[in-house]
Amino acid sequence: MLTDSRSLCFPEETLFFALKTQRNDGHRYIQDLYNRGVRQFVVEQVPEAYETLYPQANFLRVPHTLAALQRLAERHRDEFSLPIVGITGSNGKTMVKEWLYQLLLPSQRIVRSPRSYNSQIGVPLSVWLLNEQTEVGIFEAGISQPGEMMALRDIIQPTIGVLTSLGAAHQENFRSMEEKCMEKLELMHDTEAMVYCSDNDIVSRCIRRMNYKGEKISWSTCDQQAAFYVKSVENSHITYIWKEEENCFDIPFIDEASIEDCITCAAVALRLGLTPGDLADRMPKLEPVAMRLEVKEGQRGCILINDSYNSDINSLDIALDFMNRREELKKRTLILSDMFQSGLSPEKLYAQVSELAVKRGITKFIGIGAQLTAQADKIQIADKQFFADVNHFLGSDAFTGLRNEMILLKGARPFGFDQITEQLEQKVHETILEVNLNAVVENLNYYRSFMKPETKMVCMIKADAYGAGAVEIAKTLQDHRVDYLAVAVADEGVTLRKAGITANIMIMNPEMTAFKTMFDYDLEPEVYSFRLLDALIKAARKEGITGWPVHIKLDTGMHRLGFDPEQDMDELIDRLTHQQAVIPRSVFSHFVGSDSDDFDNFSTLQFKRFEMGSQKLQAAFSHKILRHIDNSAGIEHFPDRQLDMCRLGLGLYGIDSRDNRILHTVSTLKTTILQMHQVPKSETVGYSRKGKLTRDSVIAAIPIGYADGLNRRLGNRHCYCLVNGQKAEYVGNICMDVALIDVTDIPCQEGDQVEIFGEHLPVTVLSDVLETIPYEVLTGISNRVKRVYFQD
Repeated sequence: MLTDSRSLCFPEETLFFALKTQRNDGHRYIQDLYNRGVRQFVVEQVPEAYETLYPQANFLRVPHTLAALQRLAERHRDEFSLPIVGITGSNGKTMVKEWLYQLLLPSQRIVRSPRSYNSQIGVPLSVWLLNEQTEVGIFEAGISQPGEMMALRDIIQPTIGVLTSLGAAHQENFRSMEEKCMEKLELMHDTEAMVYCSDNDIVSRCIRRMNYKGEKISWSTCDQQAAFYVKSVENSHITYIWKEEENCFDIPFIDEASIEDCITCAAVALRLGLTPGDLADRMPKLEPVAMRLEVKEGQRGCILINDSYNSDINSLDIALDFMNRREELKKRTLILSDMFQSGLSPEKLYAQVSELAVKRGITKFIGIGAQLTAQADKIQIADKQFFADVNHFLGSDAFTGLRNEMILLKGARPFGFDQITEQLEQKVHETILEVNLNAVVENLNYYRSFMKPETKMVCMIKADAYGAGAVEIAKTLQDHRVDYLAVAVADEGVTLRKAGITANIMIMNPEMTAFKTMFDYDLEPEVYSFRLLDALIKAARKEGITGWPVHIKLDTGMHRLGFDPEQDMDELIDRLTHQQAVIPRSVFSHFVGSDSDDFDNFSTLQFKRFEMGSQKLQAAFSHKILRHIDNSAGIEHFPDRQLDMCRLGLGLYGIDSRDNRILHTVSTLKTTILQMHQVPKSETVGYSRKGKLTRDSVIAAIPIGYADGLNRRLGNRHCYCLVNGQKAEYVGNICMDVALIDVTDIPCQEGDQVEIFGEHLPVTVLSDVLETIPYEVLTGISNRVKRVYFQD
C-alpha cells in the first residue's frame, strides 16, 4: 500500500491510494506514478481518457480513498489473533512504543508503528505490517479532534490499551480536557486490559465515567492499592509492588517524563508476561529515542540548535533542556515563533514560555509573530526584541548583532525559520562556480540515446554532485524522470530529502552508524558484505521495519567492495531468504575498464561473472531484482550490457571518460581580479620567492586558493587561467585564499572576470597538468565557493 508518491519503491507491486487532504490531492500524482511503473490505483475519480493515457492501469473507484485504506487494514487485522498493544496520549506515545519494543524484543517477534505513524493514514499503514510471524503488535494512535479515535480503534483492535500522559496538545479542538481524555479512551473500549496513571484526577474520573469492563492496570506513586504501586523513585532506581511482591529496576534516565514512560512500559510488559527479573535485566539497557534537534556551526562564532519542526510548550521545554546541557557558550539566545494548538490563552501560554526560558538560563529572547509581539510584557527577560515576521527580523540590527551566542531556533513551520538558518550559515565568497542545468539535461539525454526506452537510469550525485551542488542537480534530474539518484553517504541523502527531493535515493557507502538516518529519510543502502548485511538487518528489526530495499554489490574484478559471485552467493541467498527486514531491490557490479578497449576481454569476464551471480540471486526471489553494471563509459561502449538499469556518473557532468572530450560543459569556476601591481623583473612574487620574473610584469591577485580547490601544483607557471579570453599563467606558489597571475600582455583591469575552468578552458586541461582525472578537480571545489545555477 502506498499513499505518498515520494515513498515509491516497488512500482510493480504497489497499490496506490490517491488520498485527498486539505493541502494535497493524491490524484495529481497518478501520471507520475504510472510513468514510474505503478499500475494499480484506488481513486475517487477515474482520470479522464484513462484508457488512452494509462492503458495498462487498473483503477478501483471508491467513495472515499482514506476510508478504503482503513477498511482494508481493518480486514487485514481481523486475520490475526494475538496480543496487540494500542498506545494513545498527548505525549510519550513514541517513547513508550520504542521502549516497550526494546523490552519485549529479546523474547518475542514484534511489529510496531514505524517512527510516528499514528494518524488516520499512519495507523492503517502500520497495521498492514502484521504478518504470520508476528507475536505482538504495538501501535500508536494519535488524534487531534473529536470523532477520530473510533476509526483507529477499529483498525488496531487492541487487546491492551495504554494511556500515556494527558497534555495540552490539540486542546483548541476540544471543549475541555475531559472531552479530549474521553476521546482517547475510546481506544480502550473493547480491550482486555488498559494501563494508565491513576494519579491524574481527570484520567481517573473519565475512566469511571466510561464504565470500563476490562482489567484496569493503574500505576501510582501514592495509591498503595494501585495494580502497579511505585513505592519509591530515587534518581534512576525504581522500587515497585506488583501482585503483592516488591521488586525494583534501574533505568538509564533521570528526567521526569522518561521515568513516567518507563513505569508505563514496566506495567505493560508485566501484563504481557515478562517477569520482574526480566525487567530488572532489561530496563537498564533501554536506549534513548533520538530527538529532532540539529546542532550546527553558525557565523560570527555562533552555535545553532535547530528545532524548527514544531512549536509547543512541551517540545520547547525539551529543546531548552538540551540547550542547557551544552557548555560551549554561556550566552544563550532563544528565537521563538508564535505557538499554536496550546489550548491556553496567549497570556498564560507566554507566561509559561517566559518561566521556562528564565529557568533554562536564556539571556536573550527574540520573538517572531503577532501573538508574541502582543504579549511582550509577559516575557521576563531583560534583553528581548519582537518582530512581526522572519523577514523583518532578518533585516534588523538584532540579526546582524548575533555574535558568540548559542542560539535555539524554535519555530512553527509556517514562519519559515529555515530562512534564518540559511542566513546564519550563509557563506560569502567572490569566487563562484556557475552550473549550467541545461547542460546537465543535454548530457543526460546524450547517454539516454544509447539506451532502450525501458532501461532505468541511476544518476550519481555523490560528492555534492561532483562539486556542482547535489540539491539543484537532483531537482533537475528528478524533473527529467531519472529512476534513482545515488550518493555516497547517508548525510548526502538527508540533505536531498530536506530540500524536497522525492526520487529514490541509493547510498553507495552506507555507514553502520547511519542506519537510523537511512530509515528516517527513506534512503536505500548498498550492501557489500555479510557484516554490513547482518548489522543492517539488526537495525531494521529494531525499528520494526520489514522489506527495506537494499542494493547488492558483487565484486566481479574491481576487488574493492562486494560479494564474490562464485563463493558467496549460496550463503548470501540463505541469509536474505531467512529474514524479512530487508529485500534486494537491485544487484550490481562495476566495470574496471569500460573506458578503454584495452580491457575489453576483462570486461567480458566481469560481465560473465555478474550474469552468473545476479541470475542466481534473482532465481531465489519472486519479485523483480534490477540488474545493472554499465557506468557512463559502459553505456556508450557496451549498450548490449545495459540490462535493467545503468549508472551515469562523470558523463552527466559533461566529460566523456572514453576520450576525455567535453560533451556539454556543466561547471564553470570563475573569480575576479582583486588588485593589479606593476612588478619589476628584479623582484619575486609570492611565498618563498618562488615567483621569479624575467621581465617587468603586471601581476594580478585573484581571490581563489588551495582552500577553494585550486591545486598548488598548478602554480609556478605549470598552468593558466583565462582573463578576457587570454591565457594568464599562475605565478609563484598558490596561497590558501589568493593566487597570483601574470596579466602583463592582457588588456584588463581590477574587477574583470577570470575563468579557472569551464566553457572556454576545459577542466581536463587542469587534470592533465595534475596527472589526475577530472573527478578530482571537480570534487575538490570547496563548499565555501558559492554555487550559482542558471538555465539558458
